[in-house]
Amino acid sequence: MVDVTGSLATVTVGTPAEVAAHSTIDLMATVRLFAAARDAAGVGRDELPGATVDDVLRAARDRYGVAFGEVLGSCKIWVNGEPAVGADPIGSADELAVLPPVSGGCT
Repeated sequence: MVDVTGSLATVTVGTPAEVAAHSTIDLMATVRLFAAARDAAGVGRDELPGATVDDVLRAARDRYGVAFGEVLGSCKIWVNGEPAVGADPIGSADELAVLPPVSGGCT
């Protein structure tokens, strides 16, 4: 964050979530949806705002509705190929994947 007063500039550094909380620019994360999550949302890929994983998932629930929210409850969430939790920061260079449980195999 930059505060310019007169000829002096102050730069405040924080976590991506802290910086985003003070920013007027929405961070947009790439969201990839697979299997039942993709079916419930009607799309396989989207851009959604949020500074944390929870923020992005809240935006997804708002955009895609109740059926998506029900599927989301059983999904694993990964960011950039690693398991993620709700408080993890996320930014415009990140990719969040919604991975429902998958079954199959031979009998």
